[in-house]
Amino acid sequence: MSQRKKTSASQSKSQRMNGDEMTFSQMTSSQVQRARENFTSVQIDRKVAEVVQFILVKDQKKIPVRRADIVKHVMKEYKVIYLEVMNRVRRTFEQVFGLKLEEIDTKNHIYILINKLEAGEALGMCPGNPKTGLLFVILSIIFMKGGVAKENLVWNTLKKLRVDPGEKHDDFNDVKKLVTDEFVRQKYLEYVRIPHTEPVEFEFRWGLRADVELSKLKLLEFVAELHDQDPQSWTQQFREASASETRT
Repeated sequence: MSQRKKTSASQSKSQRMNGDEMTFSQMTSSQVQRARENFTSVQIDRKVAEVVQFILVKDQKKIPVRRADIVKHVMKEYKVIYLEVMNRVRRTFEQVFGLKLEEIDTKNHIYILINKLEAGEALGMCPGNPKTGLLFVILSIIFMKGGVAKENLVWNTLKKLRVDPGEKHDDFNDVKKLVTDEFVRQKYLEYVRIPHTEPVEFEFRWGLRADVELSKLKLLEFVAELHDQDPQSWTQQFREASASETRT
């Protein structure tokens, strides 16, 4: 493809994206009202139900949902009343399912369904949902290390718990794939290459979903209980956990 064609294609894509942004953010209330008149209440109700179902299907695998996918696969010509439909979708999740639809990335417009996890609740799910327990342990390691934990530290800690990333596990199967692929795609973890390392090294951070779903204060209370200490013994972590609790 020539440089001119590449430039043209890039400009076309940019124009489409800009057009979508105008559709969502720059329509006046009167324009939205006129657009709404093109659809019956029954049609809008059906579209709300379709969006709810689409998000629920994605959430079964904890896959974040992009606004672009909602528009492309479900909303289609209804995108002119996107905000109204999504407001009703949010209410449906809260009132019917007890869930909250959260926009975790406002730049790329990425949504997840959340149900606040209590630390003790997460641990209580370990027998029935071992993946949740494993994730909770990893997030605890990262948090106690100041928000960043080297890959080797995480693996060595898990080995002490008889979870070896180099061996097949009865509950997790391929541990390394679960942690570095599935948990990352679900936005619970970030798996980041450390610059200028040879051989190459990676580190783990909390993902956007973890920041929204998990109470850092509850997590710290759990760690403190394990060590039979007061949560305030870890000054930095306690300050961060208290601050995040205030923001939610």
